[in-house]
Amino acid sequence: MDRYLTSKKLEELKAELEQYKTVRRLEVADRLKRAKELGDLSENSEYFEAREEQQFVESHIFELEDAIKNASVIKMTHGTKIVQIGASFEVEKAGKKTKFTLVGADEVKPEAGLISNESPLGQAFLGKKPGDVVKIKTPAGESAYKILGIE
Repeated sequence: MDRYLTSKKLEELKAELEQYKTVRRLEVADRLKRAKELGDLSENSEYFEAREEQQFVESHIFELEDAIKNASVIKMTHGTKIVQIGASFEVEKAGKKTKFTLVGADEVKPEAGLISNESPLGQAFLGKKPGDVVKIKTPAGESAYKILGIE
């Protein structure tokens, strides 16, 4: 399954993967070695904790590799006529203007206006153009957003 990422986020994931494959793996290996030196492994809490950390590190490496392998880089669009992944657009809801940028699920920051293409709000905006009114059902009732413009 494709994971939509900006090129910046993809580079961050690659750097994190490199950190885990080199530094973190070595730290855990060293911790395991020291724990084994303490003797009897059957009652060695240091050893068990180090093994759990090793499992976490290896699992995280697998997740990062999978994310990178399945990444689709989002081209931040400018001058488009419809809302699509990578587009920034301004909406008005109940007289209040808000700016959103549609991004992949890995980069969501609602407080910064970064919304996911997979979220109900993001899905509702996809393919819409300036002047369209998008209605979203929420637990508090229905909200209407008018798209003012796309950057």
